Amino acid sequence: MYSLIRPLLFKFDPEQIHHLTINALRTVQKLGLVPVTDNTARPTKLMGITLPNPVGLAAGLDKNGECIDAFGAFGFGFVEVGTVTPKPQDGNPKPRLFRAPEYQAIVNCMGFNNHGIDALIKNVEASRYKGVIGINIGKNAVTPIENAADDYLICLEKAYAHAGYIAVNISSPNTKNLRLLQSGDELAALLETLKNKQANLAAQHGKYVPLAVKIAPDLDEVQIADIARVVKSVEMDGIIATNTTIDKTALGSHPLAQEQGGLSGLPVRDKSNRVLKLLAEHLDGALPVIGVGGIMQGADAAEKIRLGASAVQIYSGLIYKGPALVKECLAAVR
Repeated sequence: MYSLIRPLLFKFDPEQIHHLTINALRTVQKLGLVPVTDNTARPTKLMGITLPNPVGLAAGLDKNGECIDAFGAFGFGFVEVGTVTPKPQDGNPKPRLFRAPEYQAIVNCMGFNNHGIDALIKNVEASRYKGVIGINIGKNAVTPIENAADDYLICLEKAYAHAGYIAVNISSPNTKNLRLLQSGDELAALLETLKNKQANLAAQHGKYVPLAVKIAPDLDEVQIADIARVVKSVEMDGIIATNTTIDKTALGSHPLAQEQGGLSGLPVRDKSNRVLKLLAEHLDGALPVIGVGGIMQGADAAEKIRLGASAVQIYSGLIYKGPALVKECLAAVR
């Protein structure tokens, strides 16, 4: 059915359709029309928790956690919401979301637009989803990069009691200077601060919530090795590879090749897989990797598992292929 309605949806502005879809799914939830779905296709251990299956929704689609139950009904074993910041923010000026259908690609310069951590937590508390909920956290645009840890600590503390795991987003290209946090000393300082807070919160709440970090695909091998060294030394629980790419050469002469923001979809697949493969080699099993980026068919999900991922996430593929992609990926990774 999705293949029939997609041409109509693609006639409209991408962000307008995104909000229309979120509102429709939210309405379905409120009316109690979300079907009960058995997502236990292949229970998978990840970061000490058990996922009903290893196919998840990537952060960015449900920024405010408004449709967790509806997305869960697609068959996802885990749903990652956010990126969320301490205070609500509008994000970057519009237009900021673009499609390139001939490349099965999306370019976005959203800039962490969200309703804030408090609004997200209320939505998570209201959810009846039986899978694992990940909460992806970031910093507000107005917060100086040298004070970024303060924002992450606020979000970590507020999200801790409500999350299955927490993802630290330091790799979005749409918040000024954010990717500087991926480099050696800055990365170590931030992650050590968050791990110390995690230990305090674990004692306070009587439960351990895993902490993962999300990295970019635009890294050379030296940078990848350095990140692997840092995450092992601070004993992170997991790593998500990867976010969107700033390299748009794959779009050739397409007008969007000159657009600001991150590129996702099919063009990021090879870059993401390269980072995943090298990262898995450097980690050597020290901590699990969630593979994300360019999954447009089941074979793409299976390839990420083969390269070393313990689980996978999809986003842009869902826009181009619809909910059937979830089942296709599940069948491929069994």
